[in-house]
Amino acid sequence: MQTVVKQTKASERLLRQALTQRILLLDGAMGTMIQAEKLSDAEFRGDRFNDHPHELSGNNDLLTLTQPDVISKIHRAYLDAGADIIETNTFNSTRSSQADYQLQDISYELNFEATRLARAVCDEVNQISPEKPRFVAGVLGPTSKTTSISGDVNDPGFRSISFDELVEDYGNSTNGLIDGGADIILIETAFDTLNAKAAIFALQRCFEEKQLSLPLMISGTITDASGRTLSGQTVAAFCNSVAHANPLSIGFNCALGAEQLRPHIEETAALVDTYVSTHPNAGLPNEFGAYDQGAEEMAAIIKEFASSGFVNIVGGCCGTTPAHIAAVAAAVAHIPPRTLPVLKPACRLSGLEAFNIDGDSLFVNIGERTNVTGSARFARLIKEEDFDEALEVALEQVEAGAQIIDINMDEGMLDSEAAMEKFLKLVASEPDISRVPLMVDSSKWEIIEAGLKCVQGKAIVNSISLKEGEEAFLSKAALCQKYGAAVIVMAFDENGQADTLAKKKAICKRSYDILVKQLKFPVADIIFDPNIFAVATGIDEHNNYAVDFIESCRFIKSNLPGALISGGVSNVSFSFRGNNTVREAIHSVFLYHAIEAGLSMGIVNAGQLAVYDDIPADLKTAVEDVVLNRHPKATDRLMEVALSYSGISQSKSTEDLAWREKPVAARLSYALVKGITKFIEADTEEARQQADKPIEVIEGPLMKGMDEVGDLFGSGKMFLPQVVKSARVMKQAVAYLLPYIDAEQAGGEIKSKGKILLATVKGDVHDIGKNIVAVVLGCNNYDVIDLGVMVPCEKILQVAKKENVDIVGLSGLITPSLDEMVHVASEMQRLQFDIPLLIGGATTSKAHTAVKIEQNYDNDSTIYVPDASRSVTVVSKLLNADKKPAYVQDLREEYGVIRERIAKRSNKRVLLSYVDANENLFAPDWDAYSPPAPDFLGTRVFDDYPLESLLDYIDWTPFFITWSLAGKYPAILKDGKVGAAATELFADAQALLKQILAEKLLKARAVIGFWPANSVGCNDVQLYQPDDSDEALARLHFLRQQIPKDVDLPNLCLADYVAPATVGYRDYLGAFVVTAGIGADTLAAKFEAEHDDYSALLVKALADRLAEAFAEQLHERVRKEFWGYEPVESLSLGDLIKEKYRGIRPAPGYPACPDHAEKTTVFELLQASDAIGVELTESFAMMPAATVSGLYFSHPQSRYFSVGKISMEQVEDLATRKNTGLAELTRLLSPNLGHL
Repeated sequence: MQTVVKQTKASERLLRQALTQRILLLDGAMGTMIQAEKLSDAEFRGDRFNDHPHELSGNNDLLTLTQPDVISKIHRAYLDAGADIIETNTFNSTRSSQADYQLQDISYELNFEATRLARAVCDEVNQISPEKPRFVAGVLGPTSKTTSISGDVNDPGFRSISFDELVEDYGNSTNGLIDGGADIILIETAFDTLNAKAAIFALQRCFEEKQLSLPLMISGTITDASGRTLSGQTVAAFCNSVAHANPLSIGFNCALGAEQLRPHIEETAALVDTYVSTHPNAGLPNEFGAYDQGAEEMAAIIKEFASSGFVNIVGGCCGTTPAHIAAVAAAVAHIPPRTLPVLKPACRLSGLEAFNIDGDSLFVNIGERTNVTGSARFARLIKEEDFDEALEVALEQVEAGAQIIDINMDEGMLDSEAAMEKFLKLVASEPDISRVPLMVDSSKWEIIEAGLKCVQGKAIVNSISLKEGEEAFLSKAALCQKYGAAVIVMAFDENGQADTLAKKKAICKRSYDILVKQLKFPVADIIFDPNIFAVATGIDEHNNYAVDFIESCRFIKSNLPGALISGGVSNVSFSFRGNNTVREAIHSVFLYHAIEAGLSMGIVNAGQLAVYDDIPADLKTAVEDVVLNRHPKATDRLMEVALSYSGISQSKSTEDLAWREKPVAARLSYALVKGITKFIEADTEEARQQADKPIEVIEGPLMKGMDEVGDLFGSGKMFLPQVVKSARVMKQAVAYLLPYIDAEQAGGEIKSKGKILLATVKGDVHDIGKNIVAVVLGCNNYDVIDLGVMVPCEKILQVAKKENVDIVGLSGLITPSLDEMVHVASEMQRLQFDIPLLIGGATTSKAHTAVKIEQNYDNDSTIYVPDASRSVTVVSKLLNADKKPAYVQDLREEYGVIRERIAKRSNKRVLLSYVDANENLFAPDWDAYSPPAPDFLGTRVFDDYPLESLLDYIDWTPFFITWSLAGKYPAILKDGKVGAAATELFADAQALLKQILAEKLLKARAVIGFWPANSVGCNDVQLYQPDDSDEALARLHFLRQQIPKDVDLPNLCLADYVAPATVGYRDYLGAFVVTAGIGADTLAAKFEAEHDDYSALLVKALADRLAEAFAEQLHERVRKEFWGYEPVESLSLGDLIKEKYRGIRPAPGYPACPDHAEKTTVFELLQASDAIGVELTESFAMMPAATVSGLYFSHPQSRYFSVGKISMEQVEDLATRKNTGLAELTRLLSPNLGHL
């Protein structure tokens, strides 16, 4: 294989020279600057794309062709601001991204012309100031596709694009960038590392074809505070995965602001021997989606990066402008760039997490049970396509201590390539498995290559060898480099396997020299397998096999510097298959001596290794005689000894109850932290007998245990479901002690940290979040008075005064609750309360609290609490006399800034006039439309609907959000941080759900209806009697968007989706109310009486999920049966969640119909109270709380939308149409009014 010499551009020398002299500046956001131009759809189209059938507004990359002057102006602005490197306007110029606009065929042209445009601007500036060269970075964006993550919740092995397709796509873009004159290639905003690896593969192929090499910058993106990419990798894992590209720089951009990116850039600076780049956003987006961080503030943060020696290249991403780049340029101008470190030699592998093997590393266990040739169980599961249990085999290996997983699908009756691909994609969906590096194992190269295309981390290939000659060896090794994999090199050449020490040495030395001298293969990524063969076979020629292997390890360590050594350890004991005790002893003894000689890693069942020192003396001696070939009779002696050890493996484990041996105080703490109730009464009694007074048990060991729970929760090491379980243990212990406390003459009160009153405000029945807060505060020794739901203001304040509480907390879910909170705050001010007021709930926000509530109560503090996990921190600060003043003052200043910012935005907000908005309605061709008729008209009731039928329709993601566990189901169950807590919670939920179904503890009911209908006026829908379509029945009143829209985009109203009365025929409209909450309050109360708040909360959370599932399933039946306009629809749960169906089911009080009062009409139409026992409160909350209501629209172009801000003009018109009071409507619609 001949090495191709690649030419480099002259600009690379200038670039590398500049990097040694100063910190270089990237430009800032292209999108932010384009948005400021406020271009219309027509301007995006230009003349060339005037008749293109797809909407093009927002396709920023297209502006390269249609508005090149705009793009050039932006490039020039950044260069004038001090940028050294400008990025081409090609972030979405790949075929897959442009396919969203049906423009995939112009992908090459977009890349070429964008680079040519940037090149021209750059050259123009270089002529003006040649002493400071500027460079063009050709950008490869991440695409909207992902090769590591499934887009189908029901099929974790699904991928929206293949590795090969992405390579072709990136190759096309790269050719355009190179041909257009790029100096650098920048792989940017990489959220999926496998996508980035596909880009690297494509780049290297293009470079080879053009015999050219350009510097490569790679920039990933950390998506949230977890410190991981969207595809789950840590910073270190990402760096290891892309290091094979030999990039000019590695860094991170987007998603986070500079302050949030700091720890990740600091980590990167210590991990890589390349240059480090960062171009963060202008802070985090505010609650309105805008970026507020000013240029000087951002520059100050980046200046600290530079001063700390973290960076070589800095710039800006979303929200940044030339002003930001100018400020950053000035801030870092006199700070020397980061010095490139010299890293310790290591084999740097990765799964979701990094795994490095260096000279100080201990022996690495490679799990062997996911190998169809070595595990009968795994082979059977793969053949039967039982991939779920096959994944369990892999998980068992990791849990047993395997640090790498070997995966082999070589079996004659299998489509091995397909099996490898499917299994690896499924492994990628299991974070507890994919956190470790993978070893792709096959004797067939095409299977190995198929596997490498599925692995985002840095894997190991097992194996390549000289068996087919040097040319094939070099070809496969070069491909391994391109895929970013380390390699196992077998001691195997054209003459066969090396079975003697001399052959092992010769083949390993020859292989090493070829790889290092001809390919410059990294020596740390070369792992030799000098072949482990079975000993004690009875054949004399085999007696020295183990010794030969051990000695070959010494040779490699001494003579092939940097290389590692591996082997299939179980091979050595093959003669004793069936006797696990002896096999484990052979493995242990063999490893003891081989590791001492230099063995780095081994393929071994990590769960079946005896501890060397625990092997019985006679067995150990006999095994060592065999392994070290000490005498000719060693095999016979071991066979004799083995007869005594033909029983059970030594590695079996039993349940660990060691904690039961600890003192009772420690046992109580352990039970609280782990949520174990099994022994709580016995331990509490033991503690009571040891105490002088029973109350001392609570104030002593129990409170100490709860303090530990609080500390763990506060530090993020416990999560809400676990805390609630701890509370259950605490309550049961206290309940056990209370009779003893009451029986004492002196009695005694449990000391608390403070008294907190919590209530869901009048008209609102939602209480899950409030109940969780109550439990969390109770766990932290606060006395909580929970008044429940629908609590009037008078009662809240009356109890607060009577109980002399320290804090009042208000909760609400529906929009009208916001106004009730304002009322409570005003009353607290009027009645001269002087205690803090906490605000929380799904519809509340910091902005609403600052603008609407805080100004009504200034006797003390008004504080927005975003979720239960923050409640303890907030309350502890408010009840600490030293900390409260500064904390409250900081919040007041922050709220003041929010009010000022919103006031400025409100002043700038421009709405269409109500008349103009009504004229810009959605108007399909009604003359060509034939409305589908429902199967029945009027109403139909579903009583005691089978809950079992709803299970497949449950969207579990919101369930975890209820418990403050962030992440999508099912991925959350394998999350590195919250996965264990989520899995435990999910198991508890499943157990309770099973009980609910078996014992019929909850009941589901529904009522649906359909009526003839037409839109009338501008924004109303008139319904007619089912049996007389000329007799008016009821009228629904809707609102229309007033936000300015691009040309040809309508201002939507739900009435637009119903045929107008003028067309001469009747259309139809449906409505529904479903509940799964009948019995939920009773069941929750039963659990609460048993001191089991955890199960009480679970009941309500499950009832909510069942109600939403009921609404989802019933809507499907409407589409397929009851209205029947999509009889053959076949959508997955993921498709349903993504709303891919025809028609919509908007709900009053939600974005498309923000007027909650329309629920009254829905309930009257359906007679919901009489039909299924669901009631409306005065604030339009539904009881039971686990209830969903809404309307059915069938028009094929109907879609969900948000009305957004509206004018007072529209509210006045709505009041006239509804014949209702303007003041009441203004209050209900205050969140939508254009002024705050």
